Formats: sequence, C-alpha cells, structure tokens
Amino acid sequence: MNMTPSNLLTVLIAIPLAGSMVVYLVGRIIHLTPKGKPASSAGAWLALAILALDLVPLIWLYPEVQQGNLVEARIGSVMLRMDGVGMLVSALTLVLGLIVGLFSISYMRGERGEEKYHAATLIMLVALIGLANAGDLFNLWAWFELMAIASAMLVAFYRDQPGALEAGFKYLVQSAAGSVLVVLGIALVFTITGSLNMDSIRFIVQGANPLLLVAGGLFVVGFGVKAALVPMHTWLPDAHSQAPSGISALLSGIVIEAGLIAMLRVLAAIADVSNMWGVLLMAFGAANMLFGNLLALRQQQVKRLLAFSSIAQVGYMLAGFGMAFSFGNLNGAAGGYFHLLTHALMKSAAFLAAGGLLYGIHLSMGRHDSLVLDDLNGAARRYPITALVFSVAVLGLGGLPPMAGFMSKWQIMAAGFQSENTWMILLAVFIALNSVLSLGYYAPLVNRLYRREMAPAVAQGARLPASMTIPLVCLAVLIVAIGLFPSLANDLINPAAQSLTATLAR
Repeated sequence: MNMTPSNLLTVLIAIPLAGSMVVYLVGRIIHLTPKGKPASSAGAWLALAILALDLVPLIWLYPEVQQGNLVEARIGSVMLRMDGVGMLVSALTLVLGLIVGLFSISYMRGERGEEKYHAATLIMLVALIGLANAGDLFNLWAWFELMAIASAMLVAFYRDQPGALEAGFKYLVQSAAGSVLVVLGIALVFTITGSLNMDSIRFIVQGANPLLLVAGGLFVVGFGVKAALVPMHTWLPDAHSQAPSGISALLSGIVIEAGLIAMLRVLAAIADVSNMWGVLLMAFGAANMLFGNLLALRQQQVKRLLAFSSIAQVGYMLAGFGMAFSFGNLNGAAGGYFHLLTHALMKSAAFLAAGGLLYGIHLSMGRHDSLVLDDLNGAARRYPITALVFSVAVLGLGGLPPMAGFMSKWQIMAAGFQSENTWMILLAVFIALNSVLSLGYYAPLVNRLYRREMAPAVAQGARLPASMTIPLVCLAVLIVAIGLFPSLANDLINPAAQSLTATLAR
C-alpha cells in the first residue's frame, strides 16, 4: 500500500480495531489450554504491542498536521479528517493506552475475563481516535456510541461486585439517554442544512435559526453527559470508583475529554447561530469547578474523591474554550487544550497510583475493598515511589508549581485577563479561588501518605511489580517536565488551538 497521509490515517484506525479481535481470540485460546493460566498475560502483551505499532502511522502523520494541513480519508461510508485537535487526542489516547496497558499486565493478571478487558480497552481507544477525527455528524455519533458501549463493559468488569454492576448500568442508561438527544440534534441539523459534513454545515449556516438553537442545546446536554457537565455528572463517581484502576485512569484522563471534544466540534459547526455558546460553556465551567470541588471535599473513598475532582477539572477546560468561542481568544483555546493534556497526565497518574496502592493493600490479598483515606496513612514508608507519584499528581491538579497543572491553569487565567472584559477577569479570579479550594482535599491526601505511623493494611501490603511502577514514574516525569518547560507541549497544543479558532472565524 502506498503510504499517503490518507492511507496512514486509515491504518491508524485499522490497527487497534483489528487488533482487538486478535487479542480476544488469543486470550481465549490460551485460557482454554490446560496450562493457560500462567501465560494469561500474553493477551496483555499483545495489546501493548498493537498500541506501540499504532504509534508508527501517528508519528508519520505528525509533520503533515504540524504544517497546518488537513488529512482526510474514507473507509467505506466512514469519513475521517485529522486536524490539530485530532492529532492531540490521538496522541494522548495512544500514550495513555500504552501506559495503562503496561500497568494492567500485573494489575489484571488472573482476573476472570482478562482477555475481554484488553480487547474492550483497545475498542474504547480506537473509538476515541475515530471520534476525534470524525468529519461528519453521523460518524461522530457512531464512534461516540462505540466508545460508550466498550467503556460501559469495562466499568462493570467486576461483575461479581454489586457496586460495579450498578455503576455500569447507570453509566449505560445515562449514556444512552445522552445519545438519543445527540441523534435528535443531528436530525434537526440535517433537516435544516441537508448535510452531515461539519465543514459544509459551517458554510451553510447563516445567522440565527430557532431549530438550530434547539439542536445546539440537544448537543450540549447529550455530549455533556459524557463530559460530566453539572448536573449531568451523576454517573461519573460510581463509574470511576468501581472500574479497574486502569480504566478509571482512561475514563478520567481521556474519555470525558472526548465528550467535550465532540461537543466543541458540533458547536463550532453551528457557531454562527448564536454568540451565546461561549457564555454557556463558561457558565457550565463555573458550575463544574464549584460543585466538583465542594463534592470532593467530603469524600472518604480515594477514587470517588478523584472522580469528583475530574468534574472540577473539566470546568477549567470549559472556561478556556468558552473564552475562545466568545472572543476568538487563541490563548483561551490553547489554555483549554493545554489543561486537557495536563489533566490527562495528572489524573491518569493519580488513578494509577491509587490503583497501585489498592493492589498492594487489598487486591493482592484477594480483597476487592475500596481504597479509603485511612488506607493512605504512612503509605510512603512502604511504597515510596507510588506515594511520590501520587503526591506529584494531586499537587499538580491543585495547581502548585512546578507541576504541569499550574502552567495550564495559568494560561487560562491569563487569557481571561487578556480579554480586558470585566466578566472574564472575574472568571479568572474564580478559577484561582477554586484552585486554592481544591488544595483543601488534595493536601490532606499528601499529608496522610507521609505520616510516621503506617495503617495496618499498609504494613501488611504486598510490594508492587516493576510493570506497575514504571508507568507511574513515566507519568510523573512528564508532569514535572511540562511544568518546568511548558513549551514542550506547544507542538501539540498550538495546532489544536489554531484549528478551533480558525473554525470559529469562518
């Protein structure tokens, strides 16, 4: 095959899609052999190899996108279109997929249905890549649905646990409800414009149209369920806390952001209908920040606390994107995408570190108990690397320098002051105050880790294997490196921001 950019984009989708079937079949074959159990991680290693292989077409596509070119491809009726946003999300998806895949080798070893876990994870990841690069509304919805189905299966992976089944059911029902609203919105847009191609819709839409306003509202609510916009966030704490820790990292690190990306795509396509989309995004952003932080303050389960904090973190992104919609503010868009990147790294590190502690303290002992705050007491004495990574992650999420979270929040606040608009300046101050508020639950986590007396469960906990420690160290290095040298992220962030603002300027 001639490796044109179009073909490379097709290969980027095809490798993990076909690979998921191979991983499942290999896992089942090994499982059915008499000596299958010791080799049960073969499917995990194969999934890891598939994700590593998928980096090759992405790396080849990178210079093309960097030059500002759009890469388009068609697989039957599926239209793909990669721009700066698609490159950012695709890169994040594969990097986090590799890190979580390596972490999951030991974490999931011996679990019933392990091959389904790795196959479903690949399907979820390829759906994320497809969604980020969809060129029309129908295929955007189709990838969105595939992602929702795969992630619902993973949320309910521990099917013997009532809490996991409840979380999976709640997640599936709310995702389905959101999906129905999205379909209704797509139907309205098609009825009015006669097109599903998002580029064509931008040029067809001229001025206010009540039905398109309704369609936009349906998109905000429908995709807002997946993006955990308040008050459509109620599925998130249960799903993140009950899923395997690797899936919690992906749900918080990239899946909820994918819902946000889908919303931005469709709103940008009908941006000419109203100048209030930016105000709406910023209003949701303020609500997410405040409610997410206040709800996180009272949590006793570590993973639920981190889940509620994700709601607040989405609020910061919404503030940046709202500034871009309202003022065409390139720095606002860049800040939003920068925080999407840093949040993905920091929250993945936090969930995986929490998962490492959960594995050492409970899972390795055959217990499926939740990790609670008291379990963290003195954990640094037995798990120093895991505790350090956890500290770096949560302090970064709280916005302390020199971690990456400080720089991305700073860019969003700077964009607010740059607008010279009183409301935007007040929003920037509100962001700063909420960042300080979040330390009210992040700082006590760190304090517990470094207490002198260990919790009994920690003292009896098992050591973590290298396959779980190495991913944590990699994420911590990225968080600190981007915090110290934020320009390292420019080649991913700037093309994404330029893609959004160029779309809004049409």
